[in-house]
Amino acid sequence: MKHSLKISSLEEIDAVAKAFISATRGHDLFAFYGQMGAGKTTFTVALCKAWGVEDVVNSPTFAIVNEYCCADGETVYHFDFYRIKNISEAMDIGVEDYFYSGSRCIMEWPENIEELLPDEVLRVYIEVNPDLSRTVVWED
Repeated sequence: MKHSLKISSLEEIDAVAKAFISATRGHDLFAFYGQMGAGKTTFTVALCKAWGVEDVVNSPTFAIVNEYCCADGETVYHFDFYRIKNISEAMDIGVEDYFYSGSRCIMEWPENIEELLPDEVLRVYIEVNPDLSRTVVWED
């Protein structure tokens, strides 16, 4: 079934993140697709806030993965695979260990490691609309 949520403005993003979390309960692996500037990192920040992450959330472009701690002790791993040139680079950082850790994983630019993504990953697309709002789309 296809689902979507619209983000009309940044003022709405926290509410949309909470609605997304509610609608995707039971999922821990999220692969976010979208063009450069679509808002993948911005939406990730809102999701982490809704999950109770107490750390500063920013793009792990150079580190490839950031680890965030939630108030309840849970861990969120945030990946940015934009700079990954080949699958072996992803394997070298141990992505499969993260994916099967039982912790939440948010991935940006997952198309660069598509063949490593587990079957249970939730593929989420952030689309930029003509009015510059965003639509978050996924199928389960």
